[in-house]
Amino acid sequence: MIIAIISILVFTLIVWFANKLLPFSICPICAGVFLTWIWMFVGISLGELSLANYQLPTTMLMGGTVVGLTFKLEQFIKPNIILVWKTMFIIFGFSVVYGLIANNWLVFMIGIILAIIITLIFRSASLKKKLKSEQVQMLEEKIKNCC
Repeated sequence: MIIAIISILVFTLIVWFANKLLPFSICPICAGVFLTWIWMFVGISLGELSLANYQLPTTMLMGGTVVGLTFKLEQFIKPNIILVWKTMFIIFGFSVVYGLIANNWLVFMIGIILAIIITLIFRSASLKKKLKSEQVQMLEEKIKNCC
């Protein structure tokens, strides 16, 4: 676990410094966690890292990425029933993690597809609400300027 913590810190610092040079910003801690579990997962998959020693920290970090992604997407989607979307996205996201760790590509693909579908559904519902409220505002402005 110490190796994972050090890796997260190193990657976080690298991305933090890189953000000063990049024209866009990446969350340093998110990148640190993501890059750490990626190299650990690849190491396990290639047989270079012990499954017994690295599976638990890898899956913990993968779960953190799912939760972080949920938080990040929530900022853009803002659905009416946020708890429903979050719950479904977390379940599908954890299915994706399970599919990766268990080498069950069917579960992995189904989880990704369902997470994308549910996100698009809630995003479109949110966009419709936003468009409707903009139309209402335009009508209210017309009524104010009417007389």
